[in-house]
Amino acid sequence: MAKVGYVRVSSVQQNTDRQLDNVELDKVFTDKCSGGSTNRPALEQLIEYVRSGDTVVVHSIDRLARSIDDLRGMVKSWNNAGITVQFIKEGLVFNAEDTSPIAELMLNMLGSIAQFEKALINERQAEGIAKAKSKGIYTGRKANTAKHSDIKELLVQGMSIRKIAAELDCGVSTVQRVKKEMI
Repeated sequence: MAKVGYVRVSSVQQNTDRQLDNVELDKVFTDKCSGGSTNRPALEQLIEYVRSGDTVVVHSIDRLARSIDDLRGMVKSWNNAGITVQFIKEGLVFNAEDTSPIAELMLNMLGSIAQFEKALINERQAEGIAKAKSKGIYTGRKANTAKHSDIKELLVQGMSIRKIAAELDCGVSTVQRVKKEMI
Protein backbone atom coordinates (compact mmCIF):
# COMPACT_ATOMS: atom_id res chain seq x y z
CA MET A 1 0.00 0.00 0.00
CA ALA A 2 2.04 2.89 -1.33
CA LYS A 3 1.32 6.61 -1.09
CA VAL A 4 2.24 7.99 -4.49
CA GLY A 5 2.41 11.70 -5.30
CA TYR A 6 1.76 13.45 -8.59
CA VAL A 7 3.15 16.95 -9.14
CA ARG A 8 2.64 19.09 -12.24
CA VAL A 9 3.89 22.57 -13.02
CA SER A 10 3.10 24.41 -16.24
CA SER A 11 6.67 25.35 -17.13
CA VAL A 12 10.23 24.28 -16.46
CA GLN A 13 10.88 27.53 -14.55
CA GLN A 14 8.17 26.86 -11.95
CA ASN A 15 9.07 25.22 -8.65
CA THR A 16 7.52 21.88 -7.68
CA ASP A 17 8.62 21.95 -4.03
CA ARG A 18 5.54 23.59 -2.50
CA GLN A 19 2.95 21.22 -3.97
CA LEU A 20 3.43 18.15 -1.79
CA ASP A 21 5.71 19.65 0.84
CA ASN A 22 5.23 18.04 4.28
CA VAL A 23 3.36 15.05 2.79
CA GLU A 24 4.91 11.64 3.51
CA LEU A 25 5.13 9.80 0.17
CA ASP A 26 6.74 6.58 -1.05
CA LYS A 27 7.26 7.85 -4.60
CA VAL A 28 6.61 11.08 -6.52
CA PHE A 29 6.00 11.55 -10.25
CA THR A 30 6.60 15.05 -11.67
CA ASP A 31 5.55 16.59 -14.99
CA LYS A 32 6.65 20.01 -16.22
CA CYS A 33 4.08 20.81 -18.89
CA SER A 34 0.68 22.38 -19.46
CA GLY A 35 -2.33 20.72 -17.84
CA GLY A 36 -4.01 20.74 -21.21
CA SER A 37 -1.21 18.65 -22.68
CA THR A 38 -1.95 15.01 -23.39
CA ASN A 39 1.77 14.24 -23.39
CA ARG A 40 2.50 13.83 -19.68
CA PRO A 41 5.12 11.08 -19.30
CA ALA A 42 5.21 11.13 -15.49
CA LEU A 43 1.42 10.75 -15.28
CA GLU A 44 1.61 7.80 -17.66
CA GLN A 45 4.34 6.25 -15.48
CA LEU A 46 2.22 6.82 -12.37
CA ILE A 47 -0.77 5.11 -14.00
CA GLU A 48 1.42 2.09 -14.76
CA TYR A 49 2.97 2.12 -11.27
CA VAL A 50 -0.06 2.28 -8.94
CA ARG A 51 -1.81 -0.88 -7.73
CA SER A 52 -4.90 -1.76 -5.74
CA GLY A 53 -4.58 -0.45 -2.20
CA ASP A 54 -2.33 2.47 -3.19
CA THR A 55 -3.22 6.13 -2.70
CA VAL A 56 -2.52 8.77 -5.35
CA VAL A 57 -1.91 12.14 -3.68
CA VAL A 58 -2.22 15.37 -5.69
CA HIS A 59 -1.84 18.92 -4.39
CA SER A 60 -4.92 20.24 -6.21
CA ILE A 61 -7.55 19.09 -8.70
CA ASP A 62 -6.23 21.44 -11.41
CA ARG A 63 -2.77 19.85 -11.12
CA LEU A 64 -4.21 16.49 -12.23
CA ALA A 65 -6.46 17.63 -15.08
CA ARG A 66 -7.89 20.75 -16.72
CA SER A 67 -10.71 18.80 -18.37
CA ILE A 68 -13.68 17.63 -16.31
CA ASP A 69 -14.01 14.51 -18.46
CA ASP A 70 -10.33 13.59 -17.99
CA LEU A 71 -10.51 14.29 -14.25
CA ARG A 72 -13.64 12.22 -13.64
CA GLY A 73 -12.31 9.44 -15.89
CA MET A 74 -9.01 9.17 -13.99
CA VAL A 75 -10.61 9.25 -10.55
CA LYS A 76 -13.25 6.68 -11.55
CA SER A 77 -10.69 4.41 -13.22
CA TRP A 78 -8.41 4.48 -10.18
CA ASN A 79 -11.31 3.93 -7.77
CA ASN A 80 -12.53 0.96 -9.83
CA ALA A 81 -9.00 -0.49 -9.57
CA GLY A 82 -9.07 -0.12 -5.77
CA ILE A 83 -6.85 2.98 -5.76
CA THR A 84 -7.69 5.95 -3.53
CA VAL A 85 -7.26 9.50 -4.83
CA GLN A 86 -6.55 12.36 -2.40
CA PHE A 87 -6.52 16.09 -3.20
CA ILE A 88 -4.66 18.00 -0.47
CA LYS A 89 -5.77 21.60 -1.16
CA GLU A 90 -9.45 20.71 -1.48
CA GLY A 91 -9.37 18.17 1.36
CA LEU A 92 -11.13 15.56 -0.79
CA VAL A 93 -10.60 11.79 -0.80
CA PHE A 94 -12.12 9.43 -3.36
CA ASN A 95 -12.22 5.65 -3.08
CA ALA A 96 -14.50 2.88 -4.28
CA GLU A 97 -16.01 2.18 -0.85
CA ASP A 98 -17.23 5.46 0.56
CA THR A 99 -17.03 8.54 -1.64
CA SER A 100 -19.74 10.91 -0.44
CA PRO A 101 -22.21 12.69 -2.73
CA ILE A 102 -20.78 16.01 -1.45
CA ALA A 103 -17.26 14.93 -2.49
CA GLU A 104 -18.60 13.98 -5.95
CA LEU A 105 -20.27 17.38 -6.24
CA MET A 106 -17.05 19.13 -5.21
CA LEU A 107 -15.02 17.12 -7.75
CA ASN A 108 -17.43 18.08 -10.52
CA MET A 109 -17.61 21.75 -9.50
CA LEU A 110 -13.87 22.24 -8.99
CA GLY A 111 -13.06 20.24 -12.11
CA SER A 112 -15.45 22.42 -14.12
CA ILE A 113 -13.84 25.54 -12.69
CA ALA A 114 -10.37 24.25 -13.68
CA GLN A 115 -11.65 23.57 -17.21
CA PHE A 116 -13.23 27.04 -17.38
CA GLU A 117 -10.01 28.64 -16.13
CA LYS A 118 -8.02 26.83 -18.85
CA ALA A 119 -10.48 28.07 -21.49
CA LEU A 120 -10.04 31.65 -20.21
CA ILE A 121 -6.25 31.30 -20.34
CA ASN A 122 -6.45 30.06 -23.95
CA GLU A 123 -8.82 32.89 -24.87
CA ARG A 124 -6.56 35.56 -23.35
CA GLN A 125 -3.53 34.02 -25.05
CA ALA A 126 -5.27 34.04 -28.45
CA GLU A 127 -6.34 37.68 -27.93
CA GLY A 128 -2.77 38.65 -27.02
CA ILE A 129 -1.33 36.88 -30.06
CA ALA A 130 -3.91 38.49 -32.37
CA LYS A 131 -3.10 41.94 -30.95
CA ALA A 132 0.66 41.35 -31.30
CA LYS A 133 0.20 40.08 -34.88
CA SER A 134 -1.80 43.19 -35.81
CA LYS A 135 1.12 45.31 -34.55
CA GLY A 136 3.61 43.11 -36.44
CA ILE A 137 5.27 42.00 -33.21
CA TYR A 138 4.31 38.33 -33.17
CA THR A 139 5.05 36.23 -36.22
CA GLY A 140 5.06 32.76 -34.72
CA ARG A 141 7.83 30.21 -34.79
CA LYS A 142 10.22 30.27 -37.74
CA ALA A 143 9.63 27.47 -40.22
CA ASN A 144 12.25 24.73 -40.44
CA THR A 145 13.11 25.40 -44.07
CA ALA A 146 15.54 22.47 -44.30
CA LYS A 147 12.79 20.08 -43.23
CA HIS A 148 10.34 21.80 -45.61
CA SER A 149 12.78 21.19 -48.47
CA ASP A 150 12.97 17.50 -47.53
CA ILE A 151 9.17 17.31 -47.38
CA LYS A 152 8.84 18.88 -50.85
CA GLU A 153 11.39 16.47 -52.26
CA LEU A 154 9.56 13.42 -50.87
CA LEU A 155 6.18 14.76 -52.04
CA VAL A 156 7.57 15.14 -55.57
CA GLN A 157 8.80 11.53 -55.36
CA GLY A 158 5.20 10.49 -54.63
CA MET A 159 5.59 9.38 -51.01
CA SER A 160 2.41 9.51 -48.91
CA ILE A 161 1.86 12.30 -46.39
CA ARG A 162 1.82 9.91 -43.42
CA LYS A 163 5.03 8.17 -44.50
CA ILE A 164 6.78 11.52 -44.91
CA ALA A 165 5.64 12.64 -41.46
CA ALA A 166 6.89 9.40 -39.91
CA GLU A 167 10.20 9.43 -41.78
CA LEU A 168 10.99 13.08 -41.00
CA ASP A 169 9.55 12.98 -37.48
CA CYS A 170 7.12 15.83 -38.02
CA GLY A 171 3.36 16.27 -37.88
CA VAL A 172 1.03 15.24 -40.66
CA SER A 173 -0.34 18.80 -40.61
CA THR A 174 3.15 20.14 -41.34
CA VAL A 175 3.42 17.94 -44.43
CA GLN A 176 -0.09 18.97 -45.52
CA ARG A 177 0.77 22.66 -45.08
CA VAL A 178 3.95 22.31 -47.18
CA LYS A 179 1.99 20.43 -49.85
CA LYS A 180 -0.63 23.19 -49.91
CA GLU A 181 2.11 25.82 -50.31
CA MET A 182 3.45 23.90 -53.34
CA ILE A 183 0.15 24.20 -55.22
